[in-house]
Amino acid sequence: MAAPKYKRVLLKISGEGFCHEGGFGLEGEDLALIARQCVEVAKMGVQLAIVVGGGNFIRGATFAEDGQIPRATADYMGMLATVINALALQETMESLGQPTRVLSAISVYSVCEPFIRRRAVRHLEKSRTIILAAGTGNPFFTTDTCAALRATEIHADVLLKATKVDGIYSADPKKDPSAKLYHDITYEQVLKEQLKVMDRTAITLSMERQIPLVIFNLKKPGNIMRVVMGEDVGTRVHA
Repeated sequence: MAAPKYKRVLLKISGEGFCHEGGFGLEGEDLALIARQCVEVAKMGVQLAIVVGGGNFIRGATFAEDGQIPRATADYMGMLATVINALALQETMESLGQPTRVLSAISVYSVCEPFIRRRAVRHLEKSRTIILAAGTGNPFFTTDTCAALRATEIHADVLLKATKVDGIYSADPKKDPSAKLYHDITYEQVLKEQLKVMDRTAITLSMERQIPLVIFNLKKPGNIMRVVMGEDVGTRVHA
């Protein structure tokens, strides 16, 4: 079997990936699908870091707009939601034989380690998958921005964003049947056309640090492996 294209990978999984579309919380089938794909990649010798979102439980910005809770507090609630997802993914991956560590940007000493860059890199070097929870640990920053930041910190070869669509479209494909799927695009084009793929901070950081980005559909079994092997899957974003 051919060698993977990338040695060290940062994979961003949105909270919605842990349940069916429109669902809430954790669903066993979706969790198992993610875990199996991640273990498959890790067993290939790929050093895998995973940033998880928490949108399957709460979205800080939306929750703050809809209620009386300040945005900062709502964002911290969202960070705690990512810890739930991280622990669920850890246990599922370890049940499949893959050693993992959960590292959190906020202190949750009873269930996970604090994020320390050198410790995170050491875990990767020892073939442990690291699951990064609580975003950057700061309100007003998304887990997409966290993914770009952590990819920079650990010197990842590529940043993969797993979504519920096949890649970056010129418009919302559910609302516009004529929307075009991009297979190859530049960071500048994403920013100029204001394409909804990641927030501007994440895109700008990735562009400045020249981190290759691949957007792909998580719900298609085997897609994570295909991307890591360098197959033509999803949308590739580059400088």
